[in-house]
Amino acid sequence: MHNGNHRKSIKKTRINEAMQREISRIIREEVKDPRIPLMTSVTRAEVTGDLRYANVYISIYGDDTQKSEAMKALSKATPFIRSKAAQGLNLRHTPEIKFVLDDAIEYGVNMISKINRLMKEEGQNEE
Repeated sequence: MHNGNHRKSIKKTRINEAMQREISRIIREEVKDPRIPLMTSVTRAEVTGDLRYANVYISIYGDDTQKSEAMKALSKATPFIRSKAAQGLNLRHTPEIKFVLDDAIEYGVNMISKINRLMKEEGQNEE
């Protein structure tokens, strides 16, 4: 009984990873929209248990205007992205895709610069 669930979760993890890879590739190579900056990446994809829906988390490096323009472009391209993903993933049922803005990368970049600043300050204080 327990084993079935484990297998399901492994399958779901595999599908999540495949979706993330495939959607990254489609956005990078096939969506021709100048509003989507090069520094746009799919940080993760989460498919629901019934595989009907997928939240695809997008990190966009840019200001708020660039982000909202890129999100508009992605939502306009969603049907195209979904049909391309269907071909690439070869799933019986391709989930409805919903793009979600994820600030993780930007958060990481900001944290790194804060840490570097602190390290410099620490170094100066020791002298």
